[in-house]
Amino acid sequence: RYDRVPKTRVRLSRRNLFARDANRCQYCGRKFRTTDLSIDHVIPRSRGGHTTWANVVCACLECNVRKGGRMPAEAGLHLVREPKAPRFSPVITLHARDPKYRSWQQFLDAAYWHVELRD
Repeated sequence: RYDRVPKTRVRLSRRNLFARDANRCQYCGRKFRTTDLSIDHVIPRSRGGHTTWANVVCACLECNVRKGGRMPAEAGLHLVREPKAPRFSPVITLHARDPKYRSWQQFLDAAYWHVELRD
């Protein structure tokens, strides 16, 4: 019997962020390989923005450079979807059985994908 089920927090990592946004640039809406995407702060860090689920999105290199240190509206860009914290791990939607990831999976998980992003 449970009085209260503890809330779980989805870790903000590159892998979870790319999965949440489905490898789509949140400014132009096009889908890219992970190597062609960057992480963009909607409210730039130079203006007090923090690295939180509600303030980071995937952006293609072209849109990220176009936006620079400005707010999206100042750069003439609009978000495809408002960023928010997922309720469950978005990695579940990934196809982890893809053969191209199998041999490197343990290294990627430990060294890159599951490292928490911080300010």
